[in-house]
Amino acid sequence: MALKTLKADDLDNFTGSENWYRHGLVRGVTFTDGARHVADEGGAYWLLDEIALAQKFNPAVKREPFQVWKLTVSDRKGTLTCDDGNGNIVLTKRIPFTDFPLAEIKLYFTDNVILLPSEY
Repeated sequence: MALKTLKADDLDNFTGSENWYRHGLVRGVTFTDGARHVADEGGAYWLLDEIALAQKFNPAVKREPFQVWKLTVSDRKGTLTCDDGNGNIVLTKRIPFTDFPLAEIKLYFTDNVILLPSEY
């Protein structure tokens, strides 16, 4: 198992993105350097998958042009929520097990791009 080296302090260093990466399962979705860093260093490509797949299979999520995705982790269990940017939750999903290294992370989704708040 790869060592997860993601640190919350590192995430603020991402401002804008030089690259956009196409999601492997939902080809219309891309993600930024910061989101890729989260996936690589936090072992969290599954998190990008959750966000991308919701765009395809959840009509309530897909209707929101701007989305705030928040993962909270406690005791190796997680809760993933998506809201409309005004605190109105459109999706909540329980994650029965996760080894994600941070207690909380927030990602945005807009214009078919997954990105960190500092990259917005």
